[in-house]
Amino acid sequence: MPSTSSPAGVPAGVPAGVPVGASVSPLPTPDDVMAMLRGVIDPELGSNIVELGMAKRATVAADGRVVITIALTTSGCPLRAQIQRDVRTRIESLPGVTHVKLEWTELNAAEKAGAMAKARWNVRDKAPDTMIPATTRVITVASGKGGVGKSSVTVNLAAALAAKGFTVGVLDADIWGFSVPRMLGVEGRLQGSTDGEKKIEPNERQIGTGRLKIVSMGFLVDDEEDALMWRGLMLNRAVQHFLEDVAWGDLDYLLIDMPPGTGDVAMGLARMLPRAEMIIVTTPAVSAQKVAIRAATMARKSYLRIVGVIENMSSFRCDHGEEYPLFGSGGGEALARDAGVPLLGRIPIESSVASGGDTGEPIALGSGPAADAFRAIADLMVDEAVPPVAMAGCSARLLDAAVAALDAKDAADVGSASATSGSTPPPNG
Repeated sequence: MPSTSSPAGVPAGVPAGVPVGASVSPLPTPDDVMAMLRGVIDPELGSNIVELGMAKRATVAADGRVVITIALTTSGCPLRAQIQRDVRTRIESLPGVTHVKLEWTELNAAEKAGAMAKARWNVRDKAPDTMIPATTRVITVASGKGGVGKSSVTVNLAAALAAKGFTVGVLDADIWGFSVPRMLGVEGRLQGSTDGEKKIEPNERQIGTGRLKIVSMGFLVDDEEDALMWRGLMLNRAVQHFLEDVAWGDLDYLLIDMPPGTGDVAMGLARMLPRAEMIIVTTPAVSAQKVAIRAATMARKSYLRIVGVIENMSSFRCDHGEEYPLFGSGGGEALARDAGVPLLGRIPIESSVASGGDTGEPIALGSGPAADAFRAIADLMVDEAVPPVAMAGCSARLLDAAVAALDAKDAADVGSASATSGSTPPPNG
């Protein structure tokens, strides 16, 4: 790195060519320049170019000339002009700087991966506020492709959890392909709250001692056969409204039926709910398993925990007990192994699963091998995989207990004071 010392006869830190004795500002150091560059934000990645590793180095010559090396994610980056303008504006404002020169290069593959990871982490760390309580276990039910029964798994797990006495939210984030209302047997348009909060009230269904709270685009269209021809930004906004503008109230679990694949909604939810966890649904077919691993990759890149894998439509068992793997075998186990997560369970092929979805009576509330499988997975979720948040020892519960104790003490003090004031006063001395 070139020295910032001045030529002979010129005081250190003073640009060359300036008369001795003139009032000048000292030269900035390379560290000063890099610190100023922290104010230059990559508009696409949402973080400053120093943190992203894009600002490689800075040198300051004795005459006040500053040379900065900046690496872009791609040499043809369309945001280069904006970054250049922002860098020049900030560095030219430093006292002592006479000229700014930018040298451009490109991040290598490892540096690009690091920059993207840092950007995703920053987005995760600045998640917007939602109406989902902090104590709610948020579980996205995802798949790499459509047709694997993801929505069926979502509603049956929700019903099984509600049957255990939990309050479970169900968010139908498959905006185009909404099916949750029919599968849960719930109808009626979403209504606004009556308490003046201007929030949307979810539709509800009581199951035993538990309760389902359901939000879906299916509650907002006139006919379930209506086609929503929306682009990615509108889909994301719809899901954002469901998270920010719905009065969910207390929830033990929120299950989110994701659209297939790893598109706009999946990325948006990872940003809006960074504490979410993911269950991946696949079928036994190797082709489905190879596609589903993409959902696992997206979760890892978005810093989401993967709870496990559920293999749906695993096999068909006939009346005499023989099993037939109609869609192959081993896909769920292979996916779980590749993703490094547990296989939570296998759901057999039964016509009652489909008929329950058509009539709005989830098979998890009935009987049979599929019902048993769903209930077993729900038990595993509650007992091990994603247990409900226990509030007994947390700071919120301790604070409530402390406030209650102080209130009791205040009440006791008031009672004691009242009793004293009602007694015979002592005689005057």
